Amino acid sequence: MKFSDWLKNLDYQVLQGDIDTEVEDVVYDSRKAAEGTVFVCMKGTRIDSHSFIDDVMEKGVKVFVVEREVQLPEGITAIRVENARHALAEISAARFHYPAKRMIMVGVTGTKGKTTTAHMIKSILEAAGKKVGMIGTTGAVIDGTVFPTVNTTPESYALQEYFWKMAEAGCEYVVMEVSSQGVKMHRTDGILFDYGVFTNLSPDHIGPDEHADFQEYLYYKSRIFSMCRTGIANRDDQHFEEMVADRSCQEFYTYGMEKCNTSCAYTGSNVGIVSEPGFVGTEFSVKENKNGEECTAHVRLGLPGEFNVYNALAAVSVCRLMGVSWDDVNQGLEYLRVNGRMELAYSSETCTVIIDYAHNAVSMESLLKTLRAYQPRRLVCVFGSGGNRSKDRRYAMGEIGGKMADFCILTADNSRYEKTEDILADIRSRLEPTGCPFMEIPDRREAIYYSIAHAEPGDMIAIIGKGHEDYQEINGVRTHFLDREVVEDTVKALGLQP
Repeated sequence: MKFSDWLKNLDYQVLQGDIDTEVEDVVYDSRKAAEGTVFVCMKGTRIDSHSFIDDVMEKGVKVFVVEREVQLPEGITAIRVENARHALAEISAARFHYPAKRMIMVGVTGTKGKTTTAHMIKSILEAAGKKVGMIGTTGAVIDGTVFPTVNTTPESYALQEYFWKMAEAGCEYVVMEVSSQGVKMHRTDGILFDYGVFTNLSPDHIGPDEHADFQEYLYYKSRIFSMCRTGIANRDDQHFEEMVADRSCQEFYTYGMEKCNTSCAYTGSNVGIVSEPGFVGTEFSVKENKNGEECTAHVRLGLPGEFNVYNALAAVSVCRLMGVSWDDVNQGLEYLRVNGRMELAYSSETCTVIIDYAHNAVSMESLLKTLRAYQPRRLVCVFGSGGNRSKDRRYAMGEIGGKMADFCILTADNSRYEKTEDILADIRSRLEPTGCPFMEIPDRREAIYYSIAHAEPGDMIAIIGKGHEDYQEINGVRTHFLDREVVEDTVKALGLQP
């Protein structure tokens, strides 16, 4: 293709050369530079890739996108743009022939619940016989194959490439998590979602290399309603008004719980817990009030907790607005399983084991409160906290564990470049004053084994912090580790009935 063909949706200034030059691909990583590629120079927090121009020219690159004036020899083509990340997004979409336009796009944002809600939407649509691609924290899923992703919302080039692969595989729908960082870094620029969903908002991802403060975090979350045709929001969230204040979507719907006395298009009520052999979940009613017509349906959800009822209401809203039947909604939700999200890893008369990604105090408190409602004999919590992260997180988790669990086992959780023992000492400093019994087993595999081997009939064990993650990171080295596999190995080693 000609380079000029990729610039139709971009404002730019030609610095030199011929923009009708033939090109094959676009790159932003100097290691992937080659003859026929366009190199996009971006200034990051640590690296300014403008400094790699000489290196990539030696590899045969003759076309550049830059953010500032640069000295280039004759025969080189260069355009200047105001924001190279935005340019990368637009050029990448053009390079893959705008694949998002070939499918119905659903974007999900929020502090908690993005992954679970995305899985719920996918499950319901598949129950309706649709072919669905998904992108998020747990990877990119295309035609049953999972491709690991580094970020919840991948870089724009990777996003467009995934979209193209999904379209080529025959996907009719794409459900993706939209992170505030992804919006801030322009990874989603150029994408118009058919449906944009907001789950909830609470302080998170605030600090160096993330968001300067909560207001910035809220701003980038709220952009979802300027990036979609139809907006769907949690009416009960305390930041609802701020989130939707500047919305520009064509249509807008809300969901919420009847007890909050809010008027919504989709309202949940009559929430009850369900605990059966091999099934720990929830049931509830949904009243639909759409275009003046009302109906009520009963829903059975294969995940516990009122917060998952909220996630389900978000998914129900999207899918019903798409025209999916209530039978397919029920089919998709009742048999739903999400790796590392309230995942039932083992259940018997001996004990019930739940794996969850809860890795901060807010999500930990919500999880333990939910599990407490099932009235276990003891609620045992196995957890640690990530290294090289805010110490406030580990302090708060220690306090919550002490107040809400009957017994805690402190263990490793991606210690990174800190000593596990130091992290556990910080957690212990807030847990110990609560008086909750606890022990420390730094080796996570041994901690999980101990929790199950010493379970008492009726115990519920919550193994939290890593969820779907399939690695442990220590001193910069990642080794394979998946909580669910360790639970399975433990059950087998102990000779327990599945």
